[in-house]
Amino acid sequence: MPLIPEEPQIHESVPGPRATPAAGRTAPTPRPVPGPGPRPAPPRGAPAASARPGKPGPSRGAVPGPPGQRTAPKPAAQGAAAAAEAQLQLIPAPADGAVDAADEAVDLLLDSGRAPSEVLVLTTGDPHPWATHELSFGEASYWAQHDAADDVFYADAGATRAKGRPVVVVAVNGGSDETVAQALPAAMARAGALLIVCGDPQRINALIGATA
Repeated sequence: MPLIPEEPQIHESVPGPRATPAAGRTAPTPRPVPGPGPRPAPPRGAPAASARPGKPGPSRGAVPGPPGQRTAPKPAAQGAAAAAEAQLQLIPAPADGAVDAADEAVDLLLDSGRAPSEVLVLTTGDPHPWATHELSFGEASYWAQHDAADDVFYADAGATRAKGRPVVVVAVNGGSDETVAQALPAAMARAGALLIVCGDPQRINALIGATA
C-alpha cells in the first residue's frame, strides 16, 4: 500500500545517544571525508583505511528524517530469513536532493546508536561522491573496504557484489523506472532490519505498486 509521509523521525531501539529532533538539531561536527582532491595511494597489499566515509564539502543543515514507515515482509527468495520483517521508511526528496537526504539519514542513524558497519547506502543514479572518489583508486581498493565491513559503504543499487546489512539506505537520485523498480525489492532483500528510501514519494509509490 502507498507510503504516507508522516512526522519525520527515524525510530531506533539500539542503545546510544538519542538523535535530537531534526527541526532543532545542530548539524554534527563534520566528519573528515576524502573529497575530490588528491589522496596518497596506500601501499600495495596494505589494509584499507577504516576512516568512516563522509560527505565532501561543508556540513549541511538537518534534513527531515523518514516520516513514514511500514512493515514489509522480505522477498521469498531469502528463504528462512524471509520470516524476519524489515521496516520500510520514506524520506521525501527530489532526485537532485536524494543523496543529501540519504547522508542526513545516515547521520541520524549513527547519532541514534547504529554502528557504521551496519549501514549500506545505495544510489540508483549517479554514484555517491564517496564511491566515485574511492573508485578512482581502483576497484580492488574500493571493494576491499566493502569486504572489511567495518564502516558505512556506498555502492550502486545494481552492484550485485554489495552484501546486505541491518540498515540499507537507497537514494533514488536518477535512473530509469525499470532500474528503480528493480533496485527497491533488491534493497529490501539486503536490509536486515530497516530500509530507508529517499526520493520522490509519488514515483516510489507508483513503482512499488507496479512491482507488488
